[in-house]
Amino acid sequence: MSQKNRNDNDQGVEQETPFLSHLVELRDRLLRIVGLVLVLTVALMAVANDLYYYFSLPLQGYLPEGAKMLAIGVISPVFTPFKLALIAAFFLSVPYVLHQLWSFIAPGLYQHEKKLARPLLVSSIILFYLGMAFAYYVVFPLVFEFTSNFASEGVDYRPDIASYLDFAVKLFFAFGVAFEVPIATIMLILAGITTPESLSQKRPYIIVGAFVIGMLLTPPDIISQTLLALPMWLLFEVGVIFGRIMKRKREETADETGETDEEEPPLSSEAMEAEMEAELERAIAEEEELKNSNDTDNEDNDTDRKT
Repeated sequence: MSQKNRNDNDQGVEQETPFLSHLVELRDRLLRIVGLVLVLTVALMAVANDLYYYFSLPLQGYLPEGAKMLAIGVISPVFTPFKLALIAAFFLSVPYVLHQLWSFIAPGLYQHEKKLARPLLVSSIILFYLGMAFAYYVVFPLVFEFTSNFASEGVDYRPDIASYLDFAVKLFFAFGVAFEVPIATIMLILAGITTPESLSQKRPYIIVGAFVIGMLLTPPDIISQTLLALPMWLLFEVGVIFGRIMKRKREETADETGETDEEEPPLSSEAMEAEMEAELERAIAEEEELKNSNDTDNEDNDTDRKT
């Protein structure tokens, strides 16, 4: 084998090794996440029934006097608390999950990107839990008071424990994600995808979109839909305000350091086509050059064998 072929093989190994190491690192971090969730699930299983009791307190106060929740399924008394323990373990491990993802992504970021991402990451965790707390302490009592009073005469209002769990988890997830609206708004502004002024002009459409999202993510009742849409709108306004402040600070810092955030104007369609053609010709030329070098190496190898 010629020296050039050995160098090519060495370069291929060097390119393949980092990719495999990234896959191994990703696998290890996923295993850590799964391991933590399993450990928390086993720990919560010991108090699963008590956990479900406190979890159902927002509904217990609106049941008829002396009434209790129902367990319609054959294995619901066992499976439902276990399911709650698993879901609670996942929600409790959210900070660790985000930390593992951040540790995997952070080495590929610039220093200024890390400074920007850290506070946004912490804020996203806090807002997610605030959304869940808002659903538990504000939304649940209003929804259950409305449904219990709206029940017709002769209807025994005693929900099934599995149905209540599905309903509550859906609202937890919906409000947890909805409270991430300020983070998404700030990231869109700082990434240059949009501006605070443009978002302010689109406010009517965003309000309508918030109510549509509330309709899709919440059960079919006007109370939970409104209680999800209004915080999304208010949090959007908060995101616009903080996005404007952070953008102004970035511009002031750029002026002090002499840097600029102005982007190059977009290329016209003719320029883009010319650039793509040039790139294609360059790729074809490199491929032909590589093929010719391989043919030359093969001829040299044949000559060496004959001699």
